[in-house]
Amino acid sequence: MDDLDRDMLRLLAGDARMSVAVMARKLKVARSTCQARLERLESSGVIAGYTLRLGEALRAGRIRASVLVSIEPRSQAGILSRLKAIPEVERVHTISGRVDLLLEVGAPTTTALDAVLDRIGEIDGVRSSESLIHLSTKLDRAL
Repeated sequence: MDDLDRDMLRLLAGDARMSVAVMARKLKVARSTCQARLERLESSGVIAGYTLRLGEALRAGRIRASVLVSIEPRSQAGILSRLKAIPEVERVHTISGRVDLLLEVGAPTTTALDAVLDRIGEIDGVRSSESLIHLSTKLDRAL
């Protein structure tokens, strides 16, 4: 990956619907160069797909939390299958440190979030959990 590839990814992170022609103009390269690079990035797995990122207008109406979860040894597979059945659980990361999983959760109200946290705590193999409510986002550079 070179600077042109990184610049293409940066542009797509800002607007995944950007046309190849517009991208080529912004990067000052030929459209065919841009198209070939995109195809290579897609086929190599650097670009796994195109999606939309929700804006603050929608996200502002949701209570968001990070949930740190400690689990029993060898219980991860069962816990992950149960977490997949909870639609408010948006992401699950395995992590190193004092806890085993980091969950990203979103719910429309504090009451709904409380119910989700109860469901997570009731899963067999969950030792403990700690929830951190997101108050505001000051920086978001995620691709």
